[in-house]
Amino acid sequence: MERTFLMIKPDAVQRNLIGEVISRIERKGLKLVGGKLMQVPMELAETHYGEHQGKPFYNDLISFITSAPVFAMVVEGEDAVNVSRHIIGSTNPSEASPGSIRGDLGLTVGRNIIHGSDSL
Repeated sequence: MERTFLMIKPDAVQRNLIGEVISRIERKGLKLVGGKLMQVPMELAETHYGEHQGKPFYNDLISFITSAPVFAMVVEGEDAVNVSRHIIGSTNPSEASPGSIRGDLGLTVGRNIIHGSDSL
């Protein structure tokens, strides 16, 4: 049994998609074990996305993720990291598979609904 961190981004929160996203995750067998609607502080955003510092999109990413509330959550299930990454889909919604969260609901690379950890 694995646990992993997921974060519904401001674009999805503003579009009232929290319930839809959680439903899709639960339908794939993952269980929501913790969640919190929160405003991400600048320091946390910079730490969380530190691997992207220096990249052209970094400042826009930090501005976006701190611009409005997110829904941070932990899900649990068998092979939770891989299952959640599959449900989420490719970073670019136009390249994401139909049926994936980003493929069905994402608008652009910068407004792609959800962050999924690639580790436990």
